[in-house]
Amino acid sequence: MTNTPITSFQEIETEWESVLRDSPEDTLFLSAQWQKVWWDTFGDDRTMCGFTYPTSNGVAAIASLAKFGDTVSFMGSEDTFDYNDFLIRPGHEEGFYQTLLESMEEQDYRKLHLVSLRESSPTLELLPDMARKLGYTVEVEEEDVTSGIDLPGTWDEYLALLNKKDRHELRRKIRRMDSQTEWKWYSVTEPAEVKERLGEFITLMRQSRADKDEFMTPEREQFFYNITQRMAEMGQLQLYFLDMDGSTVATSLCFDYGGSRLLYNSGYDPEYAYYSIGLILNAMCLKDAIEQGLTYFDFLRGPEPYKAHLGGQQRNLYQMVVTKS
Repeated sequence: MTNTPITSFQEIETEWESVLRDSPEDTLFLSAQWQKVWWDTFGDDRTMCGFTYPTSNGVAAIASLAKFGDTVSFMGSEDTFDYNDFLIRPGHEEGFYQTLLESMEEQDYRKLHLVSLRESSPTLELLPDMARKLGYTVEVEEEDVTSGIDLPGTWDEYLALLNKKDRHELRRKIRRMDSQTEWKWYSVTEPAEVKERLGEFITLMRQSRADKDEFMTPEREQFFYNITQRMAEMGQLQLYFLDMDGSTVATSLCFDYGGSRLLYNSGYDPEYAYYSIGLILNAMCLKDAIEQGLTYFDFLRGPEPYKAHLGGQQRNLYQMVVTKS
């Protein structure tokens, strides 16, 4: 059966979501909605070159790929996708990877650059040996780390999971806030309100760290506006704020997907850093996730210390480069 090139996300959205649900690497970043928003924002200098992998029982895998120069890579980028991979129904991995490598030959693609692969990925396990047997050079290296924690049923059970020092520090910081300030935290979820308040989020994000200020280019800012609107429309967004003595001083942007809460980005006013407002608001995002019955809190990419202080267990992310010898 021949592969079918992907020319638009809308045309195969039903098949896409079906394959994604069955894929072990199912994540928000591989949803058709996330990918479409990214392509609409960043796709101008790339060529779509992904394909579906059909079997007699329907589409078994999807390769969402884009070409830039002589390099083919996943749709998306490390700065906007925390995880990436192919969408593959279990049992179809080898047939799909074989087809992928044949496609590289037919299209004369020189390099396949695959980023943000989780350590559990079948792509990491199977593709390197298959490619090397066909004469390709394959390099795999650590790209970054990601952190997360399995959520128990109650906040008290969560606190009991933390080590003694981190538990003591979190309680102490919350008590200090309670005794020295008037403070509250809350989330906005409706598309119109999210759109109205996203500017505050971006301002606080920029203020909190120099690298976040540099990150927020006009193009990425547009992506944040586009993706938050789309996710709010789908009921998958929580934009949190912490107000202190009448001022909004911290913010966290979370997405809910598949029983998990993903902490995508955050920011705070450094003038209030004494109160650890960034860490406290992220702890409240996690507390709210427990109360809503979610089962995993994903701190996503990056080695920031607060993730470990809140119980995050670290795992590696990898990238792979497959090159014609």
